[in-house]
Amino acid sequence: MAEVVRLTKVGKVGVIAVDNPPVNALSAAVREGLLAKLHSALAEPSIQALVLLGAGRTFIAGADIREFDSFDSSGGPDLNEINAAYETSPKPIVAAIHGTALGGGLEIALACHYRVGLARAQVGLPEVKLGLLPGAGGTQRLPRLIGAAAALPLIARGNFVPGPKAKELGILDQLIEGDVQAGAVSFAEELVARNAPLKRIRDLAAKAEPRLFADFRKEMAREAKGFFAPWKCIDCVELTTTTPFDEGLRRERALFRECLASKQAKAQIHVFFAEREVAKIPDVPRDTPVQPFAKAAVVGAGTMGGGIAMCFANAGIPVTVLEVNREALERGLAVVARNYAGTVARGRLTQAEMDRRMALIQGTTDYAALADADFLIEAVFEEMEIKREVFRRLGQVAKPTAILASNTSTLDIDAMAAESGRPRQFIGTHFFSPANVMRLLEVVRGAQSSRATIATAMELGRKLGKVAVLVGNCDGFVGNRMLAPYVREAEFLLEEGALPQQIDKVFVEFGLAMGPFTMGDLAGVDVGWRIEKRRRQTRSKNLRTSYLVDKIAERGRHGQKTGAGWYRYESGSRQPLPDPEVERIVVEHAREIGLARRPISDEEIFKRCFYPLINEGVKCLEEGMAIRASDIDIIYVNGYGMPAYLGGPMWQAEVIGLRAIHDDIRRFQDRHGGYWEPAGLLSELAASSGRLRDWRR
Repeated sequence: MAEVVRLTKVGKVGVIAVDNPPVNALSAAVREGLLAKLHSALAEPSIQALVLLGAGRTFIAGADIREFDSFDSSGGPDLNEINAAYETSPKPIVAAIHGTALGGGLEIALACHYRVGLARAQVGLPEVKLGLLPGAGGTQRLPRLIGAAAALPLIARGNFVPGPKAKELGILDQLIEGDVQAGAVSFAEELVARNAPLKRIRDLAAKAEPRLFADFRKEMAREAKGFFAPWKCIDCVELTTTTPFDEGLRRERALFRECLASKQAKAQIHVFFAEREVAKIPDVPRDTPVQPFAKAAVVGAGTMGGGIAMCFANAGIPVTVLEVNREALERGLAVVARNYAGTVARGRLTQAEMDRRMALIQGTTDYAALADADFLIEAVFEEMEIKREVFRRLGQVAKPTAILASNTSTLDIDAMAAESGRPRQFIGTHFFSPANVMRLLEVVRGAQSSRATIATAMELGRKLGKVAVLVGNCDGFVGNRMLAPYVREAEFLLEEGALPQQIDKVFVEFGLAMGPFTMGDLAGVDVGWRIEKRRRQTRSKNLRTSYLVDKIAERGRHGQKTGAGWYRYESGSRQPLPDPEVERIVVEHAREIGLARRPISDEEIFKRCFYPLINEGVKCLEEGMAIRASDIDIIYVNGYGMPAYLGGPMWQAEVIGLRAIHDDIRRFQDRHGGYWEPAGLLSELAASSGRLRDWRR
């Protein structure tokens, strides 16, 4: 069996190379090897200096996350033990960084005496994204090296730092060109030649302005709301300014263990792996040929169309935007320009980069101008007949190899595919608004979508910086289908005695970015109303239906865009304000339908809304609309404002307990009838104590 850590000699320099593909994770075997090879090198008189590097495509990209569940029993030396050995080495050690040095990888590099790296390398301490904090000295060494003010955002936000910035901050001592090993060996030889001192970060003092930590906590208040780990990261960095190194290291490790034992860390680690799993499609092998998409087209220059066009331009892909008339086209492109200008004004984009991106977006009112596009996306009004007409025309003008896609959020992909005349090259690409910001892309496979079409759409999502999740074709697909019963029960609860602000408060306190009524106002009450009216046409007359949304929308209360919806909004503000007029409408409506309003507990609100959402997700899973339970979690974390620390609705279902949810659904069925029927799979797993995460079709 090949060694995962090797020691070789280049002249007077010993080279310790970690070779644990694909990312040289710090597994137990690697940790053992790092310590053993260091001892061997220190015992060899002919070795006067050492270089630590990673074999293959990267340095050490971090810990082996799969060992976290058995943290205390994973075997091998603790990383702090290794770091102490490297830091106290009597021979100079140079960390040579290419690829990424993340988490434990950067921590061991900080324990070395010097660090060099390629310009394209990246370093960072991203543990906070897993609900953790750096537990092997990262929070104690980095502030001592670059100052607490510079270290705080890197540790509490988990941002990566590119090579040149790392050199500017002082994380790297030197940028090198060409071969990373040759450059590092040359640097080490120079250290020996000039008898350079051993720079031990532990001996440095961390300094900070008196108000630094209080001000940074205020800055993080909204961004880190509800999260546990960022605040512990800040606490640890603050320790560097008040506590000796060894005591700080001890406190850091105690807080690391506290984070590791938390529900949030377990949920965030689940999300980390789930996001990597979504790309695996059982019937679409990884080597499926992907069609080129050198040029794109978007039909519709409204909010969604303009946002999608920006996605292509941001990825460097030329895109042509079509509108029905010149006035609508110019209005849409002007909105795109204003969006970019706002980003420039905030300092997040240069004017030159804005100009480059705008140049990639061309407008037209002529379908013939789309003939050379490789990937064409429809983003017009959410009405089937309008979309069918678009695809009739696209089918006529698009080149034979082009893929056609719809940005519909609820409508039948196969009906549109039939109109296009090329169902094998047709797929749904459901972007989330604002499309240029939201990470989620639901890729909706049609009955005849080819493997190449699916693979190309998934790769396009990756190219556009999205998290692409493959889903099946049904009303609302996965995300919006699950949302429908959640919103339905929220409206029933209004009729029975609650108010919008009470219901929304329950879900904001749970951790969601907003509740169902604030969400409805943001998306547009008229949009939800239009979808609800369409669904009523096929809904059984025996099922309960709420007409409250009609009474809100018919008054012109369409949400934030009209200054009033389920809430009212002051001019220029997005802050929802409870409106006595809405309460009057709700109370009057309840009287008209003969319902005596009653006090409703927060617990009932949560269960009545969230359990149907979970139940619908289980149905999506058993029907094959979602491949895995974790795919559903990724949809909700990236598209519906569910924070990663909750893990997603399917993860939460198992936190709450499938049997408990099933039994409550049965109780609601006895009381309310109608929609309340547990999914067959939910009943099966509740009875067998099975897990959603393990279930496969």
